[in-house]
Amino acid sequence: MRVNQRIRIADVRVVGADGELMGVMSTQQALDLARDRNLDLVEVSPKSKPPVCRIMDYGKYKYELSKRAKKAKTRQHQMQMKEMRLRPKIEEHDYQFKTRKVREFLEDRDKVRVTVMFRGREMTHPDLGERILKRLVDDVAEAGVQEGPIRREGRHMVLMLIPKSSSQAKDSGGKPGQSEQKPRSGRVEGAESPGKSARPSRA
Repeated sequence: MRVNQRIRIADVRVVGADGELMGVMSTQQALDLARDRNLDLVEVSPKSKPPVCRIMDYGKYKYELSKRAKKAKTRQHQMQMKEMRLRPKIEEHDYQFKTRKVREFLEDRDKVRVTVMFRGREMTHPDLGERILKRLVDDVAEAGVQEGPIRREGRHMVLMLIPKSSSQAKDSGGKPGQSEQKPRSGRVEGAESPGKSARPSRA
């Protein structure tokens, strides 16, 4: 984009700062108009005949372009797989630190694989690992949700977490572990009421 003195063509079509069409004039005349308004003359359509220039605040224009580019980049974020490892007898301050990291990953819209590693006799207490993972799900609930059940993989216990925005976008809907709604009536369809015999069918 050519700006001010870098515009070297003789005549240009000028658009005012408010979008008003000001017609074709010499580049010098357009520059003078821009200076009178403490603005810049910016070539916005160089391939037109004559080229189209707009009177604007070029610094502000570049800032707006930068904001749009960052916003577009954020929307194009590709989900990555992050990993966090825990121990079944993890200390509280270590747990809090790792929970914050998991929350940050989820807020950055990344998927997190949380693994509890068992050693030796710890394998006889799988409930400790499950308890930690369930606590973690509750502690990061604002940023992410559990994907699928907690599963055992040899000496490891694994939990998958996904960003909350991603889980809401899924067509399946509902939170993991949410049961289907049961019918209000306890009567089973097709069952006969007590004390009533079935009517014989007519031939």
